[in-house]
Amino acid sequence: MVRRPGYFRLVLLLSLVLVSSAAQSADWAQWRGPGHNNIAPQQESVPKEWSESTNVRWKTNVPGRGHSSPVVVGDLVVLTSADERNQAQAVIAFDRRTGKQEWLTPISRGGFPKIHIKNTHASPTIAFADGLFYATFCHHGKVEAVAVDTAGEVAWRKDVGPFRPKAYEYGYAASPTIYGNTLIVTGSCDTSAWMKALDLKTGRQRWQQKRPEVLNWASPIVADVAGRRQLLISGGYMIAGYNPDTGKEAWKAACLTMATCGTCVWTDGMVIASGGFPDPQTAAVAADGSGRVLWTNKVKCYEQSMLLHDDYLYALADNGVAYCWHAKSGKEQWKNRLSGPVSASPLLVGDNIYAANERGTMYVFKASPNGFQAVAKNQLGNESFATPAVADNVLYLRVAHGRRNQRQERLYAIAE
Repeated sequence: MVRRPGYFRLVLLLSLVLVSSAAQSADWAQWRGPGHNNIAPQQESVPKEWSESTNVRWKTNVPGRGHSSPVVVGDLVVLTSADERNQAQAVIAFDRRTGKQEWLTPISRGGFPKIHIKNTHASPTIAFADGLFYATFCHHGKVEAVAVDTAGEVAWRKDVGPFRPKAYEYGYAASPTIYGNTLIVTGSCDTSAWMKALDLKTGRQRWQQKRPEVLNWASPIVADVAGRRQLLISGGYMIAGYNPDTGKEAWKAACLTMATCGTCVWTDGMVIASGGFPDPQTAAVAADGSGRVLWTNKVKCYEQSMLLHDDYLYALADNGVAYCWHAKSGKEQWKNRLSGPVSASPLLVGDNIYAANERGTMYVFKASPNGFQAVAKNQLGNESFATPAVADNVLYLRVAHGRRNQRQERLYAIAE
């Protein structure tokens, strides 16, 4: 059979599409990963045990300080960091295969606000889409969004909104999220509170929405829940859903507390979140617009997000106690004391949950409602605030060694 040149062009095009799709599926391109739920799909060979000398593919020093999680795209692992002494913020890229620093793009200088001792000036995680890394930084009393290409060149930058807290000068931390061709950014404090969508290509504002003027650090997330696509966020004494195309509020449910840091999780028409300050509470609400609060408890997951898997909700609370609840009813299945305090969010890989405390201890245990089942306990460094990322069966950890002037952050690629 004779095949025309057009046939071969079609085969080549399809091959390129398949390769591109495979590369995208192996990326971890924004906060909470590809499913926006901190679940790593098809990553069955991620190690469960490691040390400084075991199952470390590479490790590299990270200049400055930050709590942003690494994002993994193509050949790069990218994160933000801040030099507190010189008040400088930057986006940094490392080679995914070797850990070599590929580029460092300075973003701002000076204007650092007061922050909480546990916060940093580089806490929001980057989001990636269509060849650009999108980062948010707080400086000079404002939140700035910046788009950086894969070579480290700045494509655009935009002052998104003011951020000047008075009652609690704890700093900024909310990660942006990508929806369609927009970047959704939020900033909430006692002097101003807003949520805005920016055009990915230009940074131009598409819409804006007011939020309660109280201090809050929760990151927005977009999910398909209750039969429609919704933009979810907690805090300000409520959990709320918005239309991500317009920013218009769809519903809100009175619950939780003033300040939350974690990101909402969702299942079967319900949304669940936890906080915070000044009161501890975990709450599940209906996402159908009714405002119904389905169940609550007094467990506090303040900075970290929770994890949903197979109708069960898992958490490592601030005090280091691990929990499993039935998501629909809130019934406690089990709890087990590990060790706190906790800031990083748990991650699901296969049927195992990876959850770290602030001291650099990573617990691995089964995602099962049938009692706590320990798998491993690992230690790297003495400080761990950033949530891990996973891509191509490699676990990326951002941890710190030493204290004060001897403190050094490192990025690890953990692989068999």
